[in-house]
Amino acid sequence: MSHHVVVIGAGIVGACTAVELLRGGCRVTILEAGEAGGRQAASFGNGAWISPASIVPMSMPGLWRKVPGFLLDPLGPLTIRWTALPGLASWLMRFLKAGSSVARVERTARLLSALLADAPARHKDLADEAGAGHLIRQSGLLYAYPDRIAFEAESLAWRLRRDNGVAWSELEETELRAFEPSLGPQYRLGILVGEGAHCLDPGAYVAALVAHAVSRGARLVKAQATGFVFDAGRLSGVKVGGRETIACDTVVLSAGIGSRSLARQAGDSVPLVSERGYHVEIRDPAMTLAVPVMPSDGKMGITMTEGGLRAAGQVELAAVEAAPDWRRADVLLDHLKRAFPPLAGTVRPDSVARWMGHRPSTPDGLPVIGRSTASADIFHAFGHGHVGLAAGPATGRIVADIICGRAPAIPVEPYRAARFR
Repeated sequence: MSHHVVVIGAGIVGACTAVELLRGGCRVTILEAGEAGGRQAASFGNGAWISPASIVPMSMPGLWRKVPGFLLDPLGPLTIRWTALPGLASWLMRFLKAGSSVARVERTARLLSALLADAPARHKDLADEAGAGHLIRQSGLLYAYPDRIAFEAESLAWRLRRDNGVAWSELEETELRAFEPSLGPQYRLGILVGEGAHCLDPGAYVAALVAHAVSRGARLVKAQATGFVFDAGRLSGVKVGGRETIACDTVVLSAGIGSRSLARQAGDSVPLVSERGYHVEIRDPAMTLAVPVMPSDGKMGITMTEGGLRAAGQVELAAVEAAPDWRRADVLLDHLKRAFPPLAGTVRPDSVARWMGHRPSTPDGLPVIGRSTASADIFHAFGHGHVGLAAGPATGRIVADIICGRAPAIPVEPYRAARFR
């Protein structure tokens, strides 16, 4: 264990990477300013879905027509704050270009599938190893539509899934009602992705993985990484806080939205923005779910977690430091009540928890994985957007394979930061 790797960030990607590096015989230090799995992390408040079907990029052909609506509707499923528009203009142009043709989104779906295809099995193995197997449940994921017309309106998305090996079964109205009786009568067609899984408590799961890494010899340091130290062109350490330096041989940068400034110091100007997401969670709801559900008209993941019934979704493009717009969380709550009639009139205000977090997102919908430009000793592992939870294990394995001298199972070149030059 002579090769010392500092993993910056104790979110799901950093936690998975640390475990994989320990398996490879490395000495590992995890740097995290907050609590592992804490509320400050995107890992804490995500939709809890672990789905091989989450390969459809946000930017799809024809999306550009909707941009004026995004600016005019502050409570729509995707909105852009006017004050942030000047700083987001370049990112938005890249974002729209990424989805400008079917060929482009087909490529993105293939590259995401390489990270997500076996995500449920990877997570189950990791969770079992960390003593947290009860937090991962593979019982399927349900997409609910009002009718077949609405389903067929998303035919490209489902074709991308089919082409990448995702299988599903259709539930007609009677079957759907029997399978999920709490669902409102406005939904008459269900698409069940049987291989999908979910996490019962993402924050606790990340904390368990980090604790497992520590039990295997990793050192957890509660501090903020501020830069890198080089000696004769080679990395020699990570700057922490004021003047302290942690000596190391290699760094893995997996600090979520905080990765942008550090990546720049490593020679890469990555167009990373916060897709601010919201969730609401109802404690002790008057119903339960057989499996997590995504209503087609709400575009939010609805999942039973250990904390209650969680609805996560919404995309708000705004400055990281901007105050949350809690009306967006209320949109989720209102839609929950419409989608599930048993909730109507039963939700007490004091039973609802609200959260907002920062999904670190690139304009092309792909994470940044691989060596940095300035130093072969600094590895990027960030920018996973909506698929951080699901893609964490595969990303961690890829990075650990390269650091430990093994050929990664997935070619890393398409994910390199150099694509943004």
